[in-house]
Amino acid sequence: MSGLNEESDAPLDDGEGRTLFEVLADGDHPDDETLVLQRGPTCFAVMNAYPYTSGHLMVLPRRAVGELAELTDEEHAELWATVRDAVAAVNSALDPGGVNVGVNLGRAAGAGIPGHLHVHVVPRWSGDTNFTTTVANVRVLPEALGESWRRLREAWPA
Repeated sequence: MSGLNEESDAPLDDGEGRTLFEVLADGDHPDDETLVLQRGPTCFAVMNAYPYTSGHLMVLPRRAVGELAELTDEEHAELWATVRDAVAAVNSALDPGGVNVGVNLGRAAGAGIPGHLHVHVVPRWSGDTNFTTTVANVRVLPEALGESWRRLREAWPA
């Protein structure tokens, strides 16, 4: 896998033209290794490898598209239905005080992989932010990614 090219909007790819997210969606590796929570016909959900809080996940189309307008009607419907299921799983498994749902479209908006849009689902608790992220560029999580994945997978709506 190659890294992000800071000079362009080129997404991570596997040398065969697939983005990192497309590789994850294809299921070449076990879900407990890739932290994929759910796969549908056109979209899937995966844990964020660099979470803001425990349980931070992403919902995205299997196909690499950078803009909402590029989604087919089927992808659009499944994307938002999967976001709804993700919020339900987060609420059931983690009982947060709230949930942020958001999309960063384009590098200027904060998209780390602008060529493959993804919807962030971020559980929130009162007092879950502190100076550590700002001062040391470090995030402190009370739960390992694998444990959050297990809890969310078990709570995912059928």
